[in-house]
Amino acid sequence: MSFTTQDIVYHCPAGIALTATLYKPAGAGPFSAVVDAHGGRWCSETRMTNVRIDEALAAAGIFVMGLDFRMPPDAQYPLPVADINFAIRWLHAHAAEYGINPDWIGGVGTSSGGHQLALSALNPDDPKYRQGHTPEMDGASARIAYMILCWPVSDPPARYRYAIANKMDIHIQSHERYWPSEALMAEGSPQRIVADGEAAVLPPTLLIQGTNDTILSPGMSERFAETYAAAGGDMTLIHYPDEKHTFITNTPDTPASQKALADMIAFIRRQTV
Repeated sequence: MSFTTQDIVYHCPAGIALTATLYKPAGAGPFSAVVDAHGGRWCSETRMTNVRIDEALAAAGIFVMGLDFRMPPDAQYPLPVADINFAIRWLHAHAAEYGINPDWIGGVGTSSGGHQLALSALNPDDPKYRQGHTPEMDGASARIAYMILCWPVSDPPARYRYAIANKMDIHIQSHERYWPSEALMAEGSPQRIVADGEAAVLPPTLLIQGTNDTILSPGMSERFAETYAAAGGDMTLIHYPDEKHTFITNTPDTPASQKALADMIAFIRRQTV
């Protein structure tokens, strides 16, 4: 299926213009849709990081809103999560304009973007994630019907300890730039939130994880999947043998990446029937 793209400014918190690329499939809809939050250790990269994911979803008939959001030094946790939360509200508010079924709006997040998307999805109405929002979004929902987390940093304190132990300097620096304190790192851990029963919502989730991922601490995704399911969430964890962190975005044309993209599309279609 063909699609068109359009760049828009969806939000201007603290005077910073945030751009999104909209990928609209051909036709009138109704479409399922996702907000896509890119990775980059919370501190780098752009909405173009996940362009091959976004294009594959759009070619399959799924509307995509690929996001830029604030990063250090412009903002620290929780403000980037608030930007993602705002984008979800924006997409709900404009669903009719783009032929989107508002009940079919979900999210995709990769690495640190998966972490931030999950925080908003688990507690969409948390006041921390409404900072800087404009009044016209007050009535728009921040809930998503499902989420796809690709190699997410689901337990930031565990990854921070792992990075220190393994002298992963750029990751250590990124943690310290994004998080104002280690206490807030623990507060903003999806693993802890779900384990402690603090999640207001547990959307159906697909977790995509390569088995040769040395950027996440060992077993992080598996523990999160187990904890999520134990809390009553609908969780699907798919392993991709020998694949590394960011495998879809780094090598999108390999058989493993193509299978992962097909798995993402099939998951979305199961949630939107």
